Amino acid sequence: MKQIINSILDTDTYKTSMQNAALQLYPDSIAEYRFKNRGPQRFNKEFLKELQNQINLMSNLKLQDDEYSWLKENIDYFPPQYLEYLKNYRYNPSQVSINLTEDNNLDLRIKGLWRDNILWEVPVMSLISELYFLIIDKNWSYEGQEENATEKIKELSKNNCVFADFGSRRRRSFRNQDLVLRQFKKYENNFKDSSFCGTSNMFFAKKYGWKAIGSIAHEQICATQALKSINHCNHYAMEDWLKIYPNYDSAILTDTITTPMFLKDFNKQFAIRFNAVRHDSGSEFMFIEKMIKHYRKLGIDSMSKTIIFSDGLDINRAISIKKYCEGMIKCSFGIGTFLTGHGFGENSPALNMVIKLWGINDFPVVKLSDNKGKKNGDSMAVKNIEFIVEQSI
Repeated sequence: MKQIINSILDTDTYKTSMQNAALQLYPDSIAEYRFKNRGPQRFNKEFLKELQNQINLMSNLKLQDDEYSWLKENIDYFPPQYLEYLKNYRYNPSQVSINLTEDNNLDLRIKGLWRDNILWEVPVMSLISELYFLIIDKNWSYEGQEENATEKIKELSKNNCVFADFGSRRRRSFRNQDLVLRQFKKYENNFKDSSFCGTSNMFFAKKYGWKAIGSIAHEQICATQALKSINHCNHYAMEDWLKIYPNYDSAILTDTITTPMFLKDFNKQFAIRFNAVRHDSGSEFMFIEKMIKHYRKLGIDSMSKTIIFSDGLDINRAISIKKYCEGMIKCSFGIGTFLTGHGFGENSPALNMVIKLWGINDFPVVKLSDNKGKKNGDSMAVKNIEFIVEQSI
């Protein structure tokens, strides 16, 4: 099978911004990531063999000259030394181990220097999805995908929903993400009222001349549990981030160890410096009320701030959230699987999977979220942090 991932830029922007932070602040830290399958789909030996082949092929990737120039011209918060690091970066397949469990689930682990193996997550997830639908579930086609993409952007734009593509990790395929974004580009050119603001995928941002969207993910805050503090991981993660990106308009996630714990550390200084917060679990409407109340408590006009919603959104949910926010707080949407992985029929659903940071320097880290179904980490570590949270709030 031909190589599927053909560019280092075929990943999400926040992976590179976090790689730069890890390189500057924690260059010797060892990180471990693990795959978690939240859905019913299972795998086989043919799939496993090809996944290993595709991971091995990624060792030949390197940043091309035109990609280097694009990064330098379009992402001005990357320092020259990071661009040189990325230019010399090569994927190391020995960092990735993959096996089938007795029930044909996937046991996938990634371990090595954090500054290096941080880039594996997004392409490996996209490979898992694409290979699953090439090798195991073949009962689907691309028929109707262009029309579906056009209807989605029209409906969102008609309702003034500012949104970005977050669909790299669980895309049906590279081809399908490109197909969807190509339709968005056509719509953008034909209808000037489009509310589409860019993509998290740097390859497609470069290809279509869009903004590369993204700054920080849960793993940065999770890592801080091991590197600095468990119960104040939000505080130290935000502090670290502002050291590296003092002039970058960043959005910060709130639910790593639950939003109430985040708000205890989200003081006026941080609330001013971070122009947005990102919602990724729990009730959107309760979250809106919490954030507005918190901003007002700090003496900050909530209409000067933005909530970015990214928790498994579809069109109807985005529109209802947009209407609820009107006149109270600005909002935008990062829409992923619904754009690039859905729409292939009830008998061919998208994979529900994640690859999450499991530990730093062999110290287990945890993501709790505001939805118990999304918590992740070693079971004893989860219980420990749940106890800390319970005692703190």
